[in-house]
Amino acid sequence: MNKFLVILFFFLLAGCSSAETFKKPNFIFIMVDDLGKEWIETYGATEIKTPNINQLAETGVIFNNAYSMPQCTPSRVALITGQYPYSSGWINHYDVPRWGHGVNFDADKNPSFAKALQSEGYATCIAGKWQINDFRIEPKAMEKAGFQEYCMWTGYESGNKPSENRYWDPYIFTKNGSKTYKGEFGPDIFSDFIIEFMTKNKEKPMCIYYPMVLTHSPFVHTPQEPEVKTKYQKHQAMVRYTDFIIGKIVKSMKELDILDNTYLIFTTDNGTSNGIIGKRDSVYVRGGKSFLTENGINAPFLVVTPDKKQFVSDALIDFTDIYPTLLDLAGVEDNSKSTGYSFAEVLQGKSQQSKRDWILSMGGLTAKISDNDRMENWFTFRDRVLRDEKYKVYTDTLKNIVRVFDLEVDPYETKNLIGASEVKKTIEKFENILSSLPDQDAQPKYKKTVDSLYNVPDEKLNCCGGPKGARKTNMLPLATEEAFLKLSIKN
Repeated sequence: MNKFLVILFFFLLAGCSSAETFKKPNFIFIMVDDLGKEWIETYGATEIKTPNINQLAETGVIFNNAYSMPQCTPSRVALITGQYPYSSGWINHYDVPRWGHGVNFDADKNPSFAKALQSEGYATCIAGKWQINDFRIEPKAMEKAGFQEYCMWTGYESGNKPSENRYWDPYIFTKNGSKTYKGEFGPDIFSDFIIEFMTKNKEKPMCIYYPMVLTHSPFVHTPQEPEVKTKYQKHQAMVRYTDFIIGKIVKSMKELDILDNTYLIFTTDNGTSNGIIGKRDSVYVRGGKSFLTENGINAPFLVVTPDKKQFVSDALIDFTDIYPTLLDLAGVEDNSKSTGYSFAEVLQGKSQQSKRDWILSMGGLTAKISDNDRMENWFTFRDRVLRDEKYKVYTDTLKNIVRVFDLEVDPYETKNLIGASEVKKTIEKFENILSSLPDQDAQPKYKKTVDSLYNVPDEKLNCCGGPKGARKTNMLPLATEEAFLKLSIKN
């Protein structure tokens, strides 16, 4: 019996020792606003120099097939919750609450990865652009979402003109309330806040979410390039300043000696603004924001791991996978509603492929303003694309596949293969996937807001939601997207 107890003791001791050696990693997640691969040198951009982002790629993992959603709002909700827009209801940009539609993100019903990590002892913070709550109504929204510290641009709040500023003279919300920071540049305030948080919490495991306000319009000059004049010059300056901030954060991480226990993730929420044309691998590419073409949703995605693994990955991932991956890397059980898949094994070099056979993006079409001034989806089943390692399919709003592209030979989607015998089995495969998806997408739950708080002119709503009384239809406006596709790529 004594011998048995001695053996048991050593087993328990070994187990405790093993548990103690696992040090929870830090996570720093940086997401740029409105920037496609044609503006990242690592992905072949030739109209810009991004040396600090290049350095991330040279010391990290380069993903070629990472899908965001085509617009700000659905990308952000998918990212933080691990749910597709058809489940969460946050499908389009018009859902933002600060325009008076009466919908706010419910952090209790849709917990974020920050909330899950905070419950496991992580120090959490966020700086930049949140998008999905109105801080005037919900001043504790960030804390409810799991962020202990926060420094946020409010987004353009209806009836509050100073709040439109995210760059010069920015209007920023913190625990002390919202105010204008006269004479300052918003991206500097946000990045300094991140660095200060890292400095204060470097002895703890940290989860830092930095959804940048750069490089979204309005296009402005930066502190480093005050003389730029044209929209194109300002956009380039903003991209260069984004790269400067990346270098500033990495430099601080090195000084704080936390780089070797940190997963640093860099991505963007969707493609570049449509008015900006970049050049990638000798091809001129128009910004694809709000469209489901590859330049709108195939996001740059770089990860620097603690052990600095360096390789290029063709693994399929999308934004719903980020939530389960962070929890997996932290050794935390995932009890969320997330439908994503962890790609931790890819980052750890244990597998070349993710657990996915397909990825999905959706959320590009507009909505309508109903008779009672509420925003409503035009369609019960929204437009979307699905792809595997080779093929990509587009669906219409009747759940039919209407376009097929072979991305291996046609990365710019110029030849629709629908009807070709060579893709018959591919279509059948994707039809089976579609049949497993809900026939009706979830809708945000709208409620009446305070009229005095939301005095929004119709033209402001119409710019993002379509005209009042717009006729409902059951067909995806293919001509619109096909016309855009022709404009997007110029040889």
